[in-house]
Amino acid sequence: MRKDLLGLEGLSREEIEEILDTAAVMREHLDKGEINLDYAKGVSVVNLFYENSTRTRTSFENAAKFLGANQVNIAVGNSSVAKGESIYDTVKTLESIKNGIVVIRHNMAGAPQYVAKKVNARVINAGDGQHEHPTQALLDMLTMKRHFGKIEGLTVAIIGDIKYSRVARSNIFGLLKMGAKVKLFGIKTLMPKGIEEMGAIVCDSIEQAISGSDVVMGLRIQLERQTSGQFPTVKEYFNEYGITMERMKLANKNAIIMHPAPVNRGVEISGEAVDCEQSRIFDQVTNGLAVRMAIIKLMAEEK
Repeated sequence: MRKDLLGLEGLSREEIEEILDTAAVMREHLDKGEINLDYAKGVSVVNLFYENSTRTRTSFENAAKFLGANQVNIAVGNSSVAKGESIYDTVKTLESIKNGIVVIRHNMAGAPQYVAKKVNARVINAGDGQHEHPTQALLDMLTMKRHFGKIEGLTVAIIGDIKYSRVARSNIFGLLKMGAKVKLFGIKTLMPKGIEEMGAIVCDSIEQAISGSDVVMGLRIQLERQTSGQFPTVKEYFNEYGITMERMKLANKNAIIMHPAPVNRGVEISGEAVDCEQSRIFDQVTNGLAVRMAIIKLMAEEK
């Protein structure tokens, strides 16, 4: 594995497969309740989150803990960052106390890439602005692979706020490299111009996107978009663009429903769809832990 995991755009199919194969082994450990492992014993992992996060931060914290790594969790709001310290100075200070892996989440695109160039520590991008969220896409792919036994040949529909979604970008990069077909749908105000140049198919309706798909992935609608007038009322949005069980009838017979969470029930997806047998939304959480364990393990092996 290369020094840093900054995004899926620059990874090869072989590198993605290595992470997914390792994550499958980590998932087996989790299913057996084996959480006192020593794959990362002696390695220090710093969680540096400049954005609020519950799922991703907790997932990385548990991943490091279950692998036997030492942890340093930085509450940015209570650190020297709040006093004006730069990212570079913060990370160099952490590196000076021999921290081997830095997990960084930042609201500015490119922040993890900048840090990776400046320090010797290995860097994991836990989400940067509207750029990428590679570990989310990897856990999404692991979820698909566990259900279908493969990713190549699948048709994946990604529906919702495409414009502001780093999850969508990472999934497009990763899924296309793994041989899947990607369809996108979002209302025009939430669909970036030129997105089809990445290789995905832009659909004209939610029905077109779901029809014939193996995976239907909803993206969280940030409700602040509604107040800025980028789509109608929440009720109108759900009626016109929400993922429902009725619309899921258009998907392939064995299709699954996914969502990066947190879910706005009754906005981008119905509560019934969240809780149905086709849903893998809660399984994605466990797969996220397995993927983050896999990445830390692979990095620890090459420390």
